[in-house]
Amino acid sequence: MEWLDALAECSEDSAELTRRYLTPEHARAAEMIMGWMREAGMSARLDAVGNVVGHFPGRRPGARRLVLGSHQDTVRNAGRFDGALGVLLPIACLRSLHKRGERLDYPVDVIAFGDEEGVRFQATLLGSQAVAGTLDPEMLQAVDEDGVRLQEAMREFGLDPDRAADAAYDRDEVAAYVEVHIEQGPVLEAEDLPVGVVTSISGAVRLRVEVMGRAGHAGTVPMHLRRDALAAASEAVVAIERICLDTPGTVGTVGMLRTVSGAVNVIPGVVEFTIDLRGERDDLRQTAQDRIDEALAEIAARRGVHFDCVPTHESGARLCSPRLVRRLGAAVAAEGFEVRRLPSGAGHDAMAMADLTEIGMLFVRCKEGISHHPAESMTAADAEVAARVLLRFLDRFDADERETTGREARAA
Repeated sequence: MEWLDALAECSEDSAELTRRYLTPEHARAAEMIMGWMREAGMSARLDAVGNVVGHFPGRRPGARRLVLGSHQDTVRNAGRFDGALGVLLPIACLRSLHKRGERLDYPVDVIAFGDEEGVRFQATLLGSQAVAGTLDPEMLQAVDEDGVRLQEAMREFGLDPDRAADAAYDRDEVAAYVEVHIEQGPVLEAEDLPVGVVTSISGAVRLRVEVMGRAGHAGTVPMHLRRDALAAASEAVVAIERICLDTPGTVGTVGMLRTVSGAVNVIPGVVEFTIDLRGERDDLRQTAQDRIDEALAEIAARRGVHFDCVPTHESGARLCSPRLVRRLGAAVAAEGFEVRRLPSGAGHDAMAMADLTEIGMLFVRCKEGISHHPAESMTAADAEVAARVLLRFLDRFDADERETTGREARAA
């Protein structure tokens, strides 16, 4: 908990917690995390895309490694537990083993992924996709709001964008990936449980939408002759909300909207907004997306505007490995708690890592389910329960046991 407080000081704004990818604050956080890793008996380094990678050697040569971790970047005006808990709690557990002079049979890597939120370049899961070997090289051309290209930001950070593929792991060397994360929802608190075992992660698609109408003088263009991009975008936002309310198992959010070159006395000619669409099942999400496409087309035809929708992220729903669900559940039960299995509506680095290996997740209770907000909170007592559960899991994990790959689990 002290580490979480210290890491929260690495922020671009002293009044709120904001830590974006490839910023000086990212560099400060990375150095801090690497220091704690070394205290825990780990080697530590930055990989080719700016992820922090710590390695805790095992007793048995040649054993496949277990990968633990989460992300160190944040949304704007964030809480201090999202992502960071899943980085620091595993380090604390390994530090405990190190201080007792203990080693596991297998090696453990802890990764602090550099960019999960996608706030700066709208390229979510960039760090974990690089590790999984699925990073699209075209993403290096993404540009932030200041006009800085991702590959330029990498060079300024001391990285070589031409070597981004070097971050990828060899799937034959990885036994599994397990992530500890605050729930970001109210279920565990409502049921008075400190931890829960995740069974699946909802699929998601993100789109950047540009609405092109026609700018005009606010006083001289009659209402019935206007091609108001903002009015069309506003109608689209309400349509997205209505469609997701009517499509079970889906949620849709317009999190950003801005008028390009807007002025108080000008009819908006160009508006940009984002869509974040998620579904427990891919077919439900696709149904909602098809209905949204139809609604935008109807609005465009009626209002004389054009919608240009560009996907910036898409990830199918991911199933957690049944064997990891069982093993995490056994560790929870051994600590004397009811085993609550639940899906995750939020996206996580585990989604990208499912293309590399089997995935598992442990949720930890958070106050009122609040996340992505300064009010995000959890207790030290729940962190201790999660640490004890993770240590039990580590003690009983079999790196040689195989059940299914991430791809096969997703297909199932």
